[in-house]
Amino acid sequence: MTAQRLPTSGRIDRARPIPFTWNGKSLRGFAGDTLASALLANDVFLLGRSFKYHRPRGIMSAGVEESGALVTVGSGARADPNVKATAQELYPGLAARGQNAWPSLRLDVGAINSLFARFLSAGFYYKTFMGPRGGGTAFWMQCEKLIRRAAGLGVAAREPDPDEYEHAHSFCDVLVVGAGPAGLAAAADAAETGLDVWLVEQQTELGGELLNQPATTADKKLTELVGRVRAQGVRVMTRATVFGLYDGGVAGVLERAGETANAREFQPRQRFWKIRARQIILATGALERSIAFGDNDRPGVMTAAAGRAYLNRYGILPGEKIAVATNNDSAYAAATELADAGAEVVLLDARAAVHAELTARAKRHNVTTRLAHAPLRALGRMRVRGLATAEETGGRWVRRDTIPCDCLLVAGGWSPTIHLHSHRGGKVKWNAELNCFLAAPSDDTVCIVGAAAGIWRAEACENSGRAAGSTARAALEKFSVKKTYMPKITLGGDQTPMRPLYEVQVAGEQLKSFVDPQNDVTADDIRLAAREGFTAAEHLKRYTTLGMATDGGKVGNVMGMAILAAARGVNMDAVGITTFRPPYTPVALGALAGRAVQTHFRPLHRTPLHQWNLNHGAVMTPVGLWQRPWYFPRADESIAESYVREATTVRKAVGLCDVTSLGKIAVQGPDATEFLNRIYTNPFAKLPVGRARYGIMLRDDGIVMDDGTVWRLGECEYFMTTTTAHAGKVFSWLEELLQTRWHNLRVQVTNVTDAWAGCAVAGPQSRETLHACLSADARAEDVVGNEKLPFMGVVETTLNGDIPCRIARISFSGERAYEIYTPADYATAAMELLWDAAQSRDGCLYGLEALGALRIEKGHVTGAELDGRVTMDDAGLGKMASTKKSYIGSVLRARSELLRADRPQLVGIRAKTSGETFNAGSILRSAKQTSGHGVGWITAVTHSPALGYWIGIGFINGGYAEWQTRRVIAADPVRAGNTEVRITSPHMYDPTGERMHG
Repeated sequence: MTAQRLPTSGRIDRARPIPFTWNGKSLRGFAGDTLASALLANDVFLLGRSFKYHRPRGIMSAGVEESGALVTVGSGARADPNVKATAQELYPGLAARGQNAWPSLRLDVGAINSLFARFLSAGFYYKTFMGPRGGGTAFWMQCEKLIRRAAGLGVAAREPDPDEYEHAHSFCDVLVVGAGPAGLAAAADAAETGLDVWLVEQQTELGGELLNQPATTADKKLTELVGRVRAQGVRVMTRATVFGLYDGGVAGVLERAGETANAREFQPRQRFWKIRARQIILATGALERSIAFGDNDRPGVMTAAAGRAYLNRYGILPGEKIAVATNNDSAYAAATELADAGAEVVLLDARAAVHAELTARAKRHNVTTRLAHAPLRALGRMRVRGLATAEETGGRWVRRDTIPCDCLLVAGGWSPTIHLHSHRGGKVKWNAELNCFLAAPSDDTVCIVGAAAGIWRAEACENSGRAAGSTARAALEKFSVKKTYMPKITLGGDQTPMRPLYEVQVAGEQLKSFVDPQNDVTADDIRLAAREGFTAAEHLKRYTTLGMATDGGKVGNVMGMAILAAARGVNMDAVGITTFRPPYTPVALGALAGRAVQTHFRPLHRTPLHQWNLNHGAVMTPVGLWQRPWYFPRADESIAESYVREATTVRKAVGLCDVTSLGKIAVQGPDATEFLNRIYTNPFAKLPVGRARYGIMLRDDGIVMDDGTVWRLGECEYFMTTTTAHAGKVFSWLEELLQTRWHNLRVQVTNVTDAWAGCAVAGPQSRETLHACLSADARAEDVVGNEKLPFMGVVETTLNGDIPCRIARISFSGERAYEIYTPADYATAAMELLWDAAQSRDGCLYGLEALGALRIEKGHVTGAELDGRVTMDDAGLGKMASTKKSYIGSVLRARSELLRADRPQLVGIRAKTSGETFNAGSILRSAKQTSGHGVGWITAVTHSPALGYWIGIGFINGGYAEWQTRRVIAADPVRAGNTEVRITSPHMYDPTGERMHG
């Protein structure tokens, strides 16, 4: 017998056939099908291989809880692995294939793992592939590589994703998650008085469990509920999953906008919503779980709810001879409906006695019922061919006969979907009557209704939704809850109490019973973990991988915890459950990124001189959020040739560098001086007007945050510069200080980074270049001479008589240099003026590469050195720390740990042998050291045009004094090469500063 599509039943649109391919073979489904239902209708049972043992895997469910039918959809750049076939909507041209198998699904070499199953039990990788102590780890490292290659399921595409994704934001009064009877009723009642209500449903249509019932019994109620929702103006979003709930009523929603049969051109593939709601109602339903018995992972074994869904929603009879195993009332509906559709059905009920109405119903529909029976082992290999049964006798299960069957449906109880409740920090509590975890009461703005709250009966589910909708409306409209509709609602709904059955064991039988089929976790794995001391729920999860990956605990968590509780001899309350974390279902990285990819990965800032730089041959590079000139090649120059020429020109004549991207902050107010004195380590109280000072800013913990200069323009006005990368961070920090710590200070800070363009003029000819650009009056006064503008002096003047500017004599290159800032609108005119004057003096434009070479020669630090773990003393700046005042970080920087003499300290580095090179990122180690973390690291390197050899700066334990005469090796982890180097002072060029002061 094969699975077959019935001629008339189901909700699919038979007038709209949809072609698709499976493993290269052309097949056909219909609009309304999922990939799983279309495959089942074509009698495709084998869809993949399991994670660890490579066992055959088929369809196990009909929804997002699927743990067997994981497939790859698409090809090339659009290949999407580990897609749940049960949740993948069928669309024209869909191409899918099985995964985790080679060379084919039917003949998979990886299946040999099953022969070694006894050696691949829980935690085998921890116990087997740990190398011995004291060296000799090469073999074990190779084993680790093999394990990593074998791990995982599908293979991700290597090409860039060609599809587009969007982010969207919205707000609503009430967000209802799930559009079953409870969710539909809740949304309609909440919207009765005009509240803005959103209803989000992960399936393609509304109805929830009603869609899986016979149309004759469900359509009237479905039409009524959907009609009410539409009439009340509820905003409905289908094909959308609320994958996480967060603080402030924020819901993360993934909408599959372009993955449908009706996808429009230019539509994004997926849309990531952030919806902020005042009230949230969770009508997320419940998931049917299985029972652990022998080979319960065979293709053809699925939940009873799935069998009912494939019959009533998709018009598919999954088998001719169907066995149904249950421990509760819910399976009787599936069994009788399948029998009415023409299947021969045998129902095994683990309970010894059930309500007479259930047995009578089964008999009326020709369902053979066996009480006190349960499944023992599924027979068959690539799909189910029969079922070995067990009967309870004297409180124990004993083996009985074998039932021929081609499909096995299991109903092991229901697990309310409370993942989203847990995302908000909500607690859960075991309910011994319903044998499931329920959300504990809380004061949160999240309400749980329907089956998610442990309510099984359809009418009670609908009533709970109406009550929640009215209560949410009452909370928002401030009227008494007594006026709302509050029917009496009871949990559960079975006529005969459920029997807690999680595993079937028979003495003497060696069974491979799966608890988590996606991760190949068996019942024996859980007992082994308990014996080895992993008795806490979270420890069990990590040791066995139970509930990891895309399953997230939907399928096996309750079964696993029950088996653990039995192994420990405690009840379920003592074991608890693992923490459910977002996302509830997998979310593509593309959706999280949205449009923030490639050039849109982050905001792009261009300086006012951007086009001017391009016009003059600049090659640009991203620095922080800015585009800055990297180098200015001439003719066919390489970057190495270009930056050497630029740096040499700066040392010999003059160079211009666009420094507009430096952070610029205006600090104004009567208490501005006091404010600066508190945030910088060095004193600012006596800084004269017309002078600048280099300053270090610490974090509270005493670590360097940023460095920069402060120019005093007036008694109550300062102009602060920061590094390019930390401009936003520093400004936010200053605002936080003024708003939360020192709100009594009369200070105003304004980010003026975009308001001013900046240019550094550096080199022996810098003064003459700048002098030539001043107005006639300024030249007459010689405002940039040593007397008027000494080192760290500041002046406000004009260029050419009409371009306002601020000039500070500051050097980052070690040469005589100036930083000139003009209003952004004057940037191009000022640069043209400066460039004309520099060219006449054999000057050049220089970029970041040359700037880096100049600063490394001089031993100046940047963000590469001030990386968030460095103190002032580490960077050789300890003398700038005042001993006469308090400042941020002053107390904690004096911790003994931060004052150790053997801390890594800034040093210069050069190759011992002339002509040898080394790379930034290399580890410094002593010549005698062969392994470990080394004694330091290199942060920046360059060829020094001034010194004529390769140099770098970095950090080494104890600093220059400790290592100046010792042999040191620079070990490059990338090229796996070693270079012997010498440790020198970081100030390798003009250490006394004569050139910049001259």
